[in-house]
Amino acid sequence: MTDAREQWAAAPAAALDVQGVEVRTGSWEALRAQAGAVRFAVFVGEQGVPAEIELDDNDAASVHALALDREGRALGTGRLLPDGRIGRMAVLPAARGRGVGARILGALIEAAQARGDAELLLHAQTSAIGFYRRHGFTPVGAVYQEAGIAHQTMVRRLG
Repeated sequence: MTDAREQWAAAPAAALDVQGVEVRTGSWEALRAQAGAVRFAVFVGEQGVPAEIELDDNDAASVHALALDREGRALGTGRLLPDGRIGRMAVLPAARGRGVGARILGALIEAAQARGDAELLLHAQTSAIGFYRRHGFTPVGAVYQEAGIAHQTMVRRLG
């Protein structure tokens, strides 16, 4: 697995051309190498999530989105589970604040609409609540801990 964190560690955010970002959707089998590298860089390397819980059985059953720069380097990823949950949204530090996460989220919302989902649910890290609000998600219930990080359940109606 390519170490996506090392790949972008030295890349200044200003050097990124987000106009050239492509978001691909597909199976875990097709996108695993690059999506997995981003997830491990962000969740395990940056946030300290235990490596043994980062991958799970839901990966094989989910639709995955992968953002790539013009040179085919992974910038971010996310997944849509069969039950309408969006998860594992991760963008490498050098690509944050540049619209990459919004493009990934948009691709997952489109995939959910295409298969006829009526509602989406996600577990947002509390630091990302504003991002998801801007994309039509509403907080539900109380804040809770997941993998040692404060989270908020959020929902969005489709259609």
